Amino acid sequence: MVTFSEALAQMLAAVRRLPAESISLHEALGRILAADVLSDVDVPPFDKAAMDGYACRKQDLATGWLDVIEETPAGAWPRETVRPGTCLRILTGAPMPQGADCVIMQEQTERHGPRLRIHRADTPSNLSRQAEDVHRGDCVLHAGDILTPAHLAVLATVGCVRPQVARRPRVTVLVTGNELVGPHCRPEGAQVRDSNGPQLHAQLARIGVVARYEGIVRDDLVQLVERIGQAKPGSDLVLVSGGASAGDYDFASEAFRRCGYRLLFERVAMQPGKPTIFGLDRESFCCGLPGNPVSAFVAFELLLRPFLDAMMGRRESPRTIPATLAQAFRRHKADRQCTLPVRLDEAGRVTPVEYHGSAHILAISQADALLTVPAGVSELEEGTVVRVRPL
Repeated sequence: MVTFSEALAQMLAAVRRLPAESISLHEALGRILAADVLSDVDVPPFDKAAMDGYACRKQDLATGWLDVIEETPAGAWPRETVRPGTCLRILTGAPMPQGADCVIMQEQTERHGPRLRIHRADTPSNLSRQAEDVHRGDCVLHAGDILTPAHLAVLATVGCVRPQVARRPRVTVLVTGNELVGPHCRPEGAQVRDSNGPQLHAQLARIGVVARYEGIVRDDLVQLVERIGQAKPGSDLVLVSGGASAGDYDFASEAFRRCGYRLLFERVAMQPGKPTIFGLDRESFCCGLPGNPVSAFVAFELLLRPFLDAMMGRRESPRTIPATLAQAFRRHKADRQCTLPVRLDEAGRVTPVEYHGSAHILAISQADALLTVPAGVSELEEGTVVRVRPL
């Protein structure tokens, strides 16, 4: 059994970065940039009005009256030069005319035909200077950034209409268990519905992975080897839920070996999630997760998600935030890292949710975050500042 830190380090050391691909802006939301993006223009491209008003010279504002010589909307270039005693009607975003050094708000003026009366002389400049946001050639987005709607606006502004992004990992999901039936079935006798399949498919989809759910496999070594072998072509990762422990019907480790994978570890000192398997061959990776739903969820979030993010070159995976324990935490054994589902309130305090163990699937659905307590720590006092991972 390896420690959690050892397991994560081995997985990240084994990462093979996925190749980049060029996609359209309309496909780019949620994707991870594979290359820095440089601006091909100054932003703003010229000095421009920051609001509707009148472009004028500050030294003329105290005179009280100015002559309006032109009107310039956004998208038009001013023809006239602002000279002493004159101003130019200007709209937000329009280029500033020569000779003007400020825009007086229209609310601070009174228009009488071609004449403008100034109500106050102490106005801000109310203009945006050329390149005050971005200079041509500046790096505006970095490789590893996850593209949000705001990032897409930046890409459009600098003319990057086909960004280079990391290809999405292709993951095939199998779940094992003689007791499992599909979610659409009504369980009979000792049967239970498969919840890990939909859960893992959703966890993968949420981080931008191309997930392929291939359904339930019986607790049978020959059948599992066959299904893993079928899943390998075209998969960057074959993910098996269940059959990862050391019981008589747990065949995941042996099945992976028979399919040519070299296993890096088969157990991790974490609770929940101890029976977690990870391996690789020349073309793809394999991972075996526990069958209990909370164990599968936690092992995915703490180990597999950072690994998949690293394959796509994500710079930050995943984020944690500080919080304060609203009540003390105690445990009898501290030989493994422990992860708890917690609620996070508006004051930044966390409270563990009711949690009956790794089969208690409702606990995760009622949680806002995961709190991880390191191995060797048996108690945390109320008020302790901890870091939690938002869900």
